Amino acid sequence: MSLPISCHNSQFGTLGQIDPSHLAQIAQQGYNAEIQAEAERLGLNYAYLPVVPSAITQAQVVEMARLLKTMPGPVLAFCRSGARSTNLYQMALQVS
Repeated sequence: MSLPISCHNSQFGTLGQIDPSHLAQIAQQGYNAEIQAEAERLGLNYAYLPVVPSAITQAQVVEMARLLKTMPGPVLAFCRSGARSTNLYQMALQVS
């Protein structure tokens, strides 16, 4: 079964919450993600940037912008539904 990844562009996608069993399929699709030990075992990069629903801070936006510039792509962000990841991504695009 294919994971329902929302591709925003060729270098960024979002997905609802994942678990370790999803990582092999995510890796096959070229994304960097994790539940850290398994991701690293599969040769993926991982960054942890927790965000509380409806409480995204400017520091989190700046960190997301930095990660988008420095992480090898494509990048896959995930949270329970994918909405926070999408919102944070959209806000990070506005950071110069």
